[in-house]
Amino acid sequence: MTTLEKEVSPHFDDFLFDWSTKFQFLVGGYGSGKSYHIALKIILKLLSEKRTALVVREVYDTHRDSTYSLLEELVIDLGLEGRVKCMTSPMQIRFPNGSKIIFKGMDKPAKLKSINNISLVWLEECSEIKYAGFKELLGRLRHPTLKLHMILSTNPVGEDNWSFKHFFKDEMNNRLVLDDAELYEKRTVVVNDTYYHHSTADDNFFLPESYVAQLDELKDYDPDLYRIARKGHFGVNGEKVLPQFEVQPHDEVMDTIRRTVNPLKRVGMDFGFEDSYNAVVRLAVDCEKKILYIYWEYYKNKMTDDKTAEDLKEFKETRELIRGDSAEPKTIEYFKQNGFNIRGAKKFQGSRLQYTKKVKRFKKIICSDRCTNVIYELKPLTYKKNKRDEIIPDEFNIDPHTFSAIWYALDDYEVSDAKSLINRYKHLTGRG
Repeated sequence: MTTLEKEVSPHFDDFLFDWSTKFQFLVGGYGSGKSYHIALKIILKLLSEKRTALVVREVYDTHRDSTYSLLEELVIDLGLEGRVKCMTSPMQIRFPNGSKIIFKGMDKPAKLKSINNISLVWLEECSEIKYAGFKELLGRLRHPTLKLHMILSTNPVGEDNWSFKHFFKDEMNNRLVLDDAELYEKRTVVVNDTYYHHSTADDNFFLPESYVAQLDELKDYDPDLYRIARKGHFGVNGEKVLPQFEVQPHDEVMDTIRRTVNPLKRVGMDFGFEDSYNAVVRLAVDCEKKILYIYWEYYKNKMTDDKTAEDLKEFKETRELIRGDSAEPKTIEYFKQNGFNIRGAKKFQGSRLQYTKKVKRFKKIICSDRCTNVIYELKPLTYKKNKRDEIIPDEFNIDPHTFSAIWYALDDYEVSDAKSLINRYKHLTGRG
């Protein structure tokens, strides 16, 4: 067998020959070399074993100038062009032992159905592929005798992407596979049947210094892109609406509320049905310390008013005042007629912005870990941007129904209300 020589980055030495796991997830910044070393790894594997490898991107036509071009370049660099054939119509790479690499795009899913005996799949830029596509490819990964492998590579995107939720954390479903901070520290981690690998431009010794310097400059004018491109870290893309939002264990939140003097308690409700949700939240405000506590939630859609009323019947017994969306007077009237203490919150021109500013003025927003939908919507909530890349102060990356419920709950709560409560507390306790 011919000996092949190729200089590689030391951080990828172990990765090149580690086939111990079914999944291999590579995440890294720009220019880290992950795609290059994946391509080299696949070529070495297919030279040593007869396999059919499938390389997938979201759009088929993007292969030509990326994965196919990279693999073809490596074939030439390794001196294999006489033995390994790179074909362009259709794109395919054939090896002398019968191995081959085929290329497909998720934009043409019908063409995946004819694929058989795939024992190795590479999902390049996997974050661009839909979660349903990933699961479809898992079903295509099968072979009667060979061990199966799937390699996924991506630049880190938002934590709302399926790749982060599946391989790291899904807060909505209270699922933790691996804390991404642990990966950034250890650089390689194996969990269950997945090998994780993190890389940055510092790991690629073949990059020119000018390229790295260009990435460093991002820190001064585009912190989101700096996090992705230079640090290779997942995170929230965009400017957070509520940077003071934090999650605490439910019992701790309730204990703190019990120890708060004269907490202002409120209930807010946003209405929805098909694509939006009925969202109800219970809040408590520490008016002196300017802390908002969120400790209870209800969150369902495709519910008729009678079913929602049945779910919320405890409010008929407690007689808590619910402040709801005044844009739904018929729904509010229905709940009134069924014994609920409910009224519409004030809405006016510019009220979205005013309500948002009101919530942002809290020094802290502490949410019970039981309020999973509040956490899911508000922890990563960011502003939308206009065509000039400027934030729109009353529009967000999602439609946050729990945020609307909080707005309505805080209807007619103003700083003056807080001051009067503080003065009343001082009068009663004799504290000046």
